[in-house]
Amino acid sequence: MRHLNYNHLLYFWTVAREGSIAKATQSLHLTPQTISGQLKLLEESVGEPLFQRVGRGLAMTETGHMVYQYADEIFALGAELASRVKTGRVIVPAVLAVGVVNSIPKLVASRILQPVFDAEVPMRLVCIEGGLEGLLGDLAVHQLDLVLSDRTIPAGLSVKAFSHALGASEIALFGKKGSTRAYEKNFPQSLDKAPVLLPTMDNPIRRALDDWFDQNNISPTLVAEFEDSALMKAFGEAGNGIFPSPVAISREVEQKYHARCIGPASGVMETYYAISPERKLKHPAVLRIIEAARKELQPA
Repeated sequence: MRHLNYNHLLYFWTVAREGSIAKATQSLHLTPQTISGQLKLLEESVGEPLFQRVGRGLAMTETGHMVYQYADEIFALGAELASRVKTGRVIVPAVLAVGVVNSIPKLVASRILQPVFDAEVPMRLVCIEGGLEGLLGDLAVHQLDLVLSDRTIPAGLSVKAFSHALGASEIALFGKKGSTRAYEKNFPQSLDKAPVLLPTMDNPIRRALDDWFDQNNISPTLVAEFEDSALMKAFGEAGNGIFPSPVAISREVEQKYHARCIGPASGVMETYYAISPERKLKHPAVLRIIEAARKELQPA
């Protein structure tokens, strides 16, 4: 790598944090052409591309993620320096890096992680979303302190980590408000031939829901499958089909997605785990997260 220009690094870090060049222009008060040119110079300095086009947006490459992590630390140290010069003391929150498996409902994850913000000692939460195996890889190299998952560590995966059960929630079926009355009568048989939105086959509750449909002699019409639970709910909000969600967050789902609970998929449970690199948990924030989750959720 040639000599690193920290202005270029700042522009890259801002684009990555904001999610697009357009948003970064507002933060940096620069033109899109200027930022694009500076990013190109940084990529030439690094020797590899930092972003790749995904549709109309940008996504960081593997090298981009690595550079972003270093940039984040560099600018955090810069904030610490400014704090020390200005006040004579350093007020920098501790950091808790948590990986969240993308199939976990975002409302469940935010509720589980809420105790981080209730701590007496200031703490900065960093959330990384992805597939379980990728997040476990980050956990193994200490880039993450914890992984929230809806399944235990896969058998045969050679990673030193331990699953801690947090609790579970029964699954219910929801639909767009104002269009569920026909399904509420004679539930669950009313779901036969009904349009449904379901998680992909690698999600544990998908298999459980398929079994539940079979047990009740129901053959719904599968409209779409989703890896991301929030995207599935967004399509449900648009009226594209009935979708599953945990009962534990039914009130939030009804409010956020303008939905109505049709009825429970009795016996279908979604279980949540905290996966850590240590068998005996010691991190105070992690202990608060687990203690609060176990009080709020059903026993796993």
